[in-house]
Amino acid sequence: MFSSRVNPLLVVSAAVGALVGLPVVSVLTHIFSGGTGTTWSHLASTVLPDYVASTLVLCIAVGLGVIVIGVATAWLTAMHDFPGRALFEWALVLPMAMPAYVLAYVYTDFLQFVGPLQSLLRESFGWSKADYWFPEVRSLGGAVTMFVFVLYPYVYLLTRTAFIERAGGMLEASRTLGLGPWRSFFRVSLPLARPAVAAGATLALMETLADYGTVSYFGVQTFTTGIYRAWFSLGDRIAAAQLAAALLAFVIVVLLIEWRSRGRARFHNTTGRHRPPGGRRLPGWRGWLATAACTLPLSIGFLLPAYLLLRLALTDSDTPLGPHFATLARNSLLLAALTAIIAVTLAVLLAYGARLSKGLLAPALNRLVGLGYAVPGSVIAVGVLIPVTRLDHWLAQQWQQWSGDNPGLLITGGIAALVYAYLVRFLAVALQSVGTSLTKITRSMDDAARSLGLGQGATLRRVHLPILRGSLFTAGLLVFVDVMKELPATLVMRPFDFDTLATQAYTLASDERLAEAASVSLAIVAVGLLPLVVLSREISRRRR
Repeated sequence: MFSSRVNPLLVVSAAVGALVGLPVVSVLTHIFSGGTGTTWSHLASTVLPDYVASTLVLCIAVGLGVIVIGVATAWLTAMHDFPGRALFEWALVLPMAMPAYVLAYVYTDFLQFVGPLQSLLRESFGWSKADYWFPEVRSLGGAVTMFVFVLYPYVYLLTRTAFIERAGGMLEASRTLGLGPWRSFFRVSLPLARPAVAAGATLALMETLADYGTVSYFGVQTFTTGIYRAWFSLGDRIAAAQLAAALLAFVIVVLLIEWRSRGRARFHNTTGRHRPPGGRRLPGWRGWLATAACTLPLSIGFLLPAYLLLRLALTDSDTPLGPHFATLARNSLLLAALTAIIAVTLAVLLAYGARLSKGLLAPALNRLVGLGYAVPGSVIAVGVLIPVTRLDHWLAQQWQQWSGDNPGLLITGGIAALVYAYLVRFLAVALQSVGTSLTKITRSMDDAARSLGLGQGATLRRVHLPILRGSLFTAGLLVFVDVMKELPATLVMRPFDFDTLATQAYTLASDERLAEAASVSLAIVAVGLLPLVVLSREISRRRR
């Protein structure tokens, strides 16, 4: 049995919290650093205003877009009955399997001047280039479109759940007071779902700020592209850290806006009736209009790009899928599996430590760990590289003093540092899944195990872990998929001559070898479908 004075799980929580917080602290310590040259002053006088403006416009436009599409589709599928509703309930989450940078590659090939769509228009109408105007996909507006149609499921999932759980009895009460469907939506349902809408939009904005592949490929100047350029092109880690700190400030502002928007308001269903609403039948053209409204984001975000990827992969006979593709898949699977196993293990220890703790320290440390998901991968990469590089230099000096040989860098540029960055970024995903499931296990089970002579470790091993088996699998799967798709941290921290599916897709697309990038991108999308299959089954089960 553990000591009553020092709980080992609390020590583990403190150590993990410190390791997760170290990259952020490392970045913040360089905010007021003078640097080694004039890089920062050069950036501030030339491209920094563009970084701020582009990032701000991107956040505002994406936030509005995901809210409009997410709330509209959630309202239609949760509160109405129309043709295809049962299919759309789960299919509308499929765009989450399509990374935004993959969507960017696909639509660039489809919409560019020599692409299929414009070529068809010129052939059909006999136009030349000067005869018509076509929007430029590789632009800020194009990046906004990619993000909106990939990230709206965050708002859709949370808002739909809020509509189902909170709106049934309240809507019946509003109808008895003479409110029509539209007034009931704006005055009852939408205010009740406001926290869910804000949470979903915040998650979408976190993903937008963390993205590198899409904005880099489209030539949009954001903080993420600036960090990568400062580190690799200019070779100035201080300037990269300062840009990372500025991006972190954007993240903090987004979180504060979401928190402050709630104020002291509370959103509860006080009718005592929690049954799901039956769904108002939309007759005739209204029903088909609702079907079209749900079909549009699903088609743009998943169906059309999936078809285009398949067409590119199957029609290009020169696409290399031999040993090199196997190596890419092996590297990606190795990193994803290793990170998922470690993340689930640490999540179990952290969640169980918080369950056993009687104070506020363990829950506070878990919240600190949970903030890692809100920090973009590029910021984490910079924050990890700085202290790890210093540690490497210190170890090399100690080794040289002891043996006379300089071993070089031992950790930097290796898999260990990359997995560490992944854990800082995605441990929160596993912790959320495990912690939520652990709270559903009643305390009486712990008391019963204790009465049978089981200690805390034995109770975890013999009682809780068997019950948590499904949640552990889900948590590992979510981390696995996130690592497979992660691009910024992998680009910055991967070992020399070590590529993954994500980095290879980015490299091929950057070289305009879109047909070759299609096969690699398909593999990423296929892996991303795994958790969505589980999620879709859960949605269907809850509906039944």
